This record gives sequence, structure tokens and C-alpha cells, in this order.
Amino acid sequence: MRVVLTTYGSRGSVEPIAALAARLVELGAEARVCAPPDEEFVRRLAELAVPMVPTGRPVRPLVTTVTPGSAAGLAERAAELMRAQFETVAATAEGADVLVATGPLPAVTGARSVAEKLGIRYLHAGHQPVSLPSPHQRPPARRGQPLPADATDNQALWDEDARIANTMFGDMLNTHRAEFGLPPVDDVRDYAFTDHPWLATDPVLSPWRPTGLGVVQTGAWHVTDERPLPADLVEFLDAGAPPVYVGFGSMPMGVLQHVAQPAVEAIRARGHRAVVFRGWADLTPVDDRDDCFVVGEVNHQALFRRSAAVVHHGSAATTTTAAQAGVPQLVVPQGADQPYWAERVTHLGIGAAYDDAVPTADSLAAALGTALTPETRSRAIAVASGLRTDGTTVAAKLLFGTTS
Repeated sequence: MRVVLTTYGSRGSVEPIAALAARLVELGAEARVCAPPDEEFVRRLAELAVPMVPTGRPVRPLVTTVTPGSAAGLAERAAELMRAQFETVAATAEGADVLVATGPLPAVTGARSVAEKLGIRYLHAGHQPVSLPSPHQRPPARRGQPLPADATDNQALWDEDARIANTMFGDMLNTHRAEFGLPPVDDVRDYAFTDHPWLATDPVLSPWRPTGLGVVQTGAWHVTDERPLPADLVEFLDAGAPPVYVGFGSMPMGVLQHVAQPAVEAIRARGHRAVVFRGWADLTPVDDRDDCFVVGEVNHQALFRRSAAVVHHGSAATTTTAAQAGVPQLVVPQGADQPYWAERVTHLGIGAAYDDAVPTADSLAAALGTALTPETRSRAIAVASGLRTDGTTVAAKLLFGTTS
């Protein structure tokens, strides 16, 4: 079986697709990933021995230079992203059996059109449930297209979301489809998602409440990371009690400039050392004290297991990795699906959430205190024991046409 997987986004978007591709290869399939040409993604896919086809522009420069929340240049970026599906992904998927797509709507609508043109199976996969239409939740706002703040009818809001998606991307998509000899689409969002989208999240950490949509929940997609921690980091960890990790992944400095230093001060106020993940914001030490260690790309699975708590932004990947490690979390959401994961962490009792617009060391220290209680740690360990670790295997077997 030949599978092409396409995605566009930061590490949290690329890593799950890379994990599934690696599992497919282990099971005897031929898998190829279309992903942004950022150096770290090229390196990661090479580590997993998965062929990569660079698609679109690098993501990191876009994330770190675009003003948070701004819609400036959005139409141009969407057009580039969709065009890459009709060009690069279409060429890569020639002769494939399946095309698996995840990422922004311009990408997945283009990907499904490619699969339709080539006559191959198409699957949409998501790594969080927030974007899937459900009467149980409010749709997230699309950039530059706010939803009525006082509206409470979720179904009406999802109908409005579909209308907005058509306005933003419908003409763009149908122009490409016409060039491909395909008929126009009148519901861009639902065309991309299909009637049976896959949800690559853990059913305990992120349960899906049944709707009319035939969601297939596979469990989260990840690779067991066997890389050793750097020697200097191990030396720091061995030198004292477990530190508190603080990191915000691919979030840009424009979002984090008011969070990082108060977070370290809060950790110190609780009597802990700190490990700070540099991330895409390129965080640096707040001072020269030896109780704070800054790391770049490392094995987060191993690092989290040696941490007292994890302070992070609430991405699907970081939340899941911390939950699997059985370590308490303090989630400081900055947008997108992050408030959802913050809510799940607090609901499960495996950590705390912090949503003050202007964090201070004192208020963060108070929230961190909840995450550091023995009760929270015990609950985090208990929940970890019930989380699935076979998400890529489940997904791969479904792709092979089996469920055993």
C-alpha cells in the first residue's frame, strides 16, 4: 500500500503525521510526507526514515513574524497553501492508494480535491476536536472573522462558520477545481472534513461526544522517543530535586513576552529550579542564576518524566506528552485550541489552568501551587496509566483495512 500524508503547520502538526508515517513504514507500507521545508521537520523525518516532499514555504518565519491575531496577508498565504496541494501534493500522490490530510482548511480542501481528481481514497485527520462541528461546543473564530460574542446557539454558530469558510476560501478552491476539471464545491468546510473524519486524540484525555458526524477516534499519534537527554541537562537534573519545566513550543515571542519571566519567578517562589525550553520564541535565561537551565530540541518524553510539573501553552502535543508522562501541568493558554486543553487538564484533575491576560509571578505561583500538590501528582499518575499508546497502530491498521 502506498500512502501520501500532507500537513502544514508547526511541530504539533508535523510530528503526529510523521509518527503515523513511520508506523506505516514499519508495517510494510510505502509512506511519503508532504510537509513544510523547515530544517527541523526535514531533520525529524530523516530521523524516522520517512521520505519527505517539501511543500509550501517554511512555517517558522511566518509564525514568528506575523502579528498575533492579525489577518494581514491571510488571503495570500491561504492561496499559496492551497496551490501547493494542487501542484506538489498532486504530483506526489500520483499512483498512491490513500491521501491523508491534516492542517488548515485551505490545505485540506485542496488535498481532498487532489484525491478526487486522482480517484484515490481520502482521509481527513485532526489532532484536536475543537474544529469539528458539534452542537456541544462553540466553533473557534476564524482569523479576521469574529463570531457574535453573545450568541449561544452552537448549531447556528457552526452554520455561520460554514458560511464564513465559503466566503474566505470558496472562490479560491473552485478556481483550482475548475482547472482540474472538477465541479464546484458549495460547502468548503464539510467537503474537507468529510462525514467520517479521524480524530487523533486520546479518548480519556479528549473524549468525543457523539454527534451526527461519524468521527473515528484512533488515539493520539506519537513516536516513542529513545533519544538520550544531553549530558549537561542530565547533570543539571541530577544535581537536585526535579525541576519545573516551562516551555511554549512554537508560540512566537510577540505572544510570550509577558509570560516567560513571571513563570520562572513563580517557579522559584515555589522553591523549585526551572528548565526553560527555548522554542520558536527563542526564550533565553532571565538572569545568570544557576537554578535555571535553558534547552533546545530535546526528548520531551524523558524530560517530563524527570520534572515536578510542566508549565506550557496547552498545545495538543505538549498536553498529551505531559499526560502520558504522569506529570502535573499548569496550562497558560494563548489561543486556538489551547483553552480546550486547559479545560481538559483541570477537568481531569491532572493540573491547573491560568488565563489571566497579564500574568504576574504571584498569580502564576498560586496556580502552580495547585499543580504541585500531592493530590494532583497522584491523579496525573493515575490518568497516565489509562491513556492509550497505540494510536498510530490503530490508524495504520484502519488504513490497511483491518481493525484487529
